[in-house]
Formats: sequence, structure tokens, C-alpha cells
Amino acid sequence: MHKLRHENPAEHLLALPSPVSISIWWNGGSILGLLLGLQILTGLFLSMHYTADLVNTFSSVIHIVRDTPSGWLFRNFHANGASLFFVFIYLHMARGLYYQSYITQPRTWLIGVTIFIVSMATAFLGYVLPWGQMSFWGATVITNLLSAIPYLGPSVVEWVWGGFSVGQSTLNRFFSLHFILPFLIGGLSALHLIFLHEKGSTSPLGDLTHVSKTPFHPYFSWKDLAGFLALGIVLVLLGFFYPTILGDPENFIPANPMVTPVHIQPEWYFLFAYAILRSIPSKLGGVVALGMSVAIFYFLPLASGKMATPAAFTPPYQVAFWFFIMFFIMLTWLGACPIEEPYMSLAVPLTFIYFIWFLVLIAAPVYWKKFIS
Repeated sequence: MHKLRHENPAEHLLALPSPVSISIWWNGGSILGLLLGLQILTGLFLSMHYTADLVNTFSSVIHIVRDTPSGWLFRNFHANGASLFFVFIYLHMARGLYYQSYITQPRTWLIGVTIFIVSMATAFLGYVLPWGQMSFWGATVITNLLSAIPYLGPSVVEWVWGGFSVGQSTLNRFFSLHFILPFLIGGLSALHLIFLHEKGSTSPLGDLTHVSKTPFHPYFSWKDLAGFLALGIVLVLLGFFYPTILGDPENFIPANPMVTPVHIQPEWYFLFAYAILRSIPSKLGGVVALGMSVAIFYFLPLASGKMATPAAFTPPYQVAFWFFIMFFIMLTWLGACPIEEPYMSLAVPLTFIYFIWFLVLIAAPVYWKKFIS
């Protein structure tokens, strides 16, 4: 204990005992940390040239891309970096679901879910800032959902807008919050790591204690560097060759409150929740379902009252997990489809299955052992 108290934090990290059986799926956390740093640095540069003014906002983004030295590169990295951040946060959460990290490390899981929600808020705020057609109408539609809150809804919407419609005050607020929230994510990530290191990383075998371990360096540090290299290749391909492949063409048109886009939709990483929202006829019910589609992850540690059989030894759980991944992908696809039949009807049973999966198959993993024995 005395030795650890005076140990250099970097040396402690390098000597951190890690299970020898962890695979490439455990690279997600370090890659997310790298992407968060990239988003903060590129966002800081972009903020130096961005103008939060309804008259000049769209033009300032064009100025960054066309006239600012390397501005196009910073903007491409920032926009596509957000998409890659959500790719890896979904992979990271999927790995936690599959190996039941919410049971073995409940506090780490809860902080991770909080990071996910704050990241969603940050990404939504950032999507509004270019002030294109989809930015403006996306902000109008999503913030209007708050009006479904009984009694207080209209007042809350006006407070968020800073007026009676999406305008200058809204843009100012969104810009300020979008600048600040990444630092909150950084603080939550540090807390996430602290809780993780208290118990150590899990392994595919699902055991935290009786497992062979090895120092983090050099085996896992080199593994992370390989992940960084692969990420760099993907980021360069997107930034240099396919910078707009993940964006919406409508957002290259300046915001016009008098013209509504044919199909309003959020960025791809919100589409699963958007499909759930659209599947409920009631506005209040849709808003509640939208919030619960994300908040339900907070309830998973309730299953930690008794240790579950690890997923590696539970084939029914593995099958259920891959069905969930299929449902999630289908909901994402339906969220991008027009609001018409048969897409609306398809989203209803998938929404029902999405919540039932959490309530039955995940919230009750303690019964798997009895089921397979």
C-alpha cells in the first residue's frame, strides 16, 4: 500500500493487471478517449472562426471550409469524428451488454450510460450549429417535443428557445453548451476510468478475480496503438475522400423557416430512438418512449443482486443478444425511412420488442443459470 501511494500514476497505469483473455473489443474505451480529444481540439479551432449570428452563421461555416487554411480538414475531421465516436460508443456498449459489465461493474456502467446521454446532447447541439435546413428544422422538431410535458411544456420550450421560436437566442445557447459539454464528458470519462481500475477490467470469461492477468504494458498498450492506427486510416479516408457521406444534403442549404424539408430526420446515430418516437401515436407517449429508449440502460445493474452465468457459457443469452443487435439496426433503418406505410407499422412491433428485450432478457439474467442447468 505504501509503495502504491507514492507510485507515479503513469507507472501505475502501465503496470495495471489486465486479464490476458481480453480481445480487440476492449480497445473501444481507449479509441473513444482519442476521439474525444480530437473533437475538443478540432472544435476549439473551429470556434475561432465560427460566428453564432443568424445572418452570418452559414456563411462562416462556408468561410471555414473555403478560405481558412486547413479549415476544410478540421471541419471534416470534426463532423466525421462525431460519427466515429458514436460508432465506437455503440460497439463499446454492445461489448458491455454481451459480457454483462452492468452486473460485474455497476458503477462503471452507470457512468458510461451518463457519458452516452451527454454525448447525445452534445452531438444534437453541434448538429444545429451549421444552421442549414436540417439543422434548423431538426432543432425545431426536437425541442418542440418538450411541449408534451404536462402543464409546463410550452414554458419549457420557450425557455430552451430563449423566445417564441428557434432563433438567435437558441443558437447562442446551443453554441455555448456545445462548447462546454465535451469537457464534462472528459470529467465523466476520468471518473469512468477510476471506477474501472478499482475492480479491473472484465474478461470474456466474466470473472474479475480468479483469472490470469498481465501488466497493461507492453501487450495491451501496443494493442491500443494498433487500434489507433486503424482509426486514423478510417478517419483519413472519410476526411479526405468521403467527407459528406454521413451527412444530409439538406444541410448544405441555408436555413429557411418558410420552407420545410421533405423528410426531417436526425443524424444516423439517433435514428433508432427517432423510429421509436414515431411509432407511438400519442405525443407524450412518444416522448416518454424516446427518453426510456436510452434511460433504460440505467436499470440494468438492478440485475446484479446475484451473479449471472457469463455470456460465454450461456448460448440462449448469446442468441438473444444478436437478436437485439438485429432489432437495433432495423430501428435505425426505419428511422431514416419516410413517415408512411409500411415503415410506420413495422416500427411498432420492433419498439415493443426493444423494451421487452431489456425487461425480460437483460433485467433477469440471474435466471439463465437455472434455465440451462
